[in-house]
Amino acid sequence: MRTIARLTRRLLLALMLAYFALPLLTTLVFSLSQGRQGYGLSAYAALIRRADLLEPLLLSIALAAATIALVLVVLLPAMIAMHLLAPRLKGLFEAIAVLPFVVPAIALVAGLTALVPGPGWLVGSPAFLALPCFVLALPYAYRAIDVGLGPLDLPQLRLAAASLGAGPVRTILWVVLPNLGPALVNAALLTFTVVLGEFTVANILLFPTFPVALARIGRSQPDVAAALSIVSFLLTWAALFGALRAGRLAAPRAANRDGVSP
Repeated sequence: MRTIARLTRRLLLALMLAYFALPLLTTLVFSLSQGRQGYGLSAYAALIRRADLLEPLLLSIALAAATIALVLVVLLPAMIAMHLLAPRLKGLFEAIAVLPFVVPAIALVAGLTALVPGPGWLVGSPAFLALPCFVLALPYAYRAIDVGLGPLDLPQLRLAAASLGAGPVRTILWVVLPNLGPALVNAALLTFTVVLGEFTVANILLFPTFPVALARIGRSQPDVAAALSIVSFLLTWAALFGALRAGRLAAPRAANRDGVSP
């Protein structure tokens, strides 16, 4: 029975790997295909020559930076305040955080169109996209920060810091935030990944972000679009592995700082 169970697990794992790997493999082969000339890197070389990709890429990176700033300015203080002052509201916070998984992006866009008569300096500018991107990245950023806040006994840390003469602001800056380094890195990189791949909102609101440019290129040069998809996939996974690596490097430092051998 154990042998059958082991073989079943391996078979399911192989099927899952094939499910995720085969589309990437076919996309890679298509990006390398040059028709009767065989295979080559002409599609990837065309990416370097396309100057029209730079502006959408920079726009997406700037949008990701603005969304990360919103996470740090809006979400992080709200979560720290919740853990400190109202831990019973955690269930409500978690319910709100998963709402973007329930509400489709197209419905989010429909709601945002009601803000069109809003301030001209915001609506119609690329900065407006930071708001829906913040909502879409909320579940990932919330979970990453919550994992960092969970092991911390914030009320006890606040009392200990207050006994040493530290106020609330100094407690957060010098006690809480240093313990959230890996969690904040994970939240920032996950937010960056979500924003870099966001297509629906930007396309409907007519903002030329990187995914929109990718879709436009795919209509005329599908091989170049396939090559760009592979490059984007590698960059995304590099960001995720960077987050994991940062967390693993920070764990021994935190243990040493607390007097525990790793």
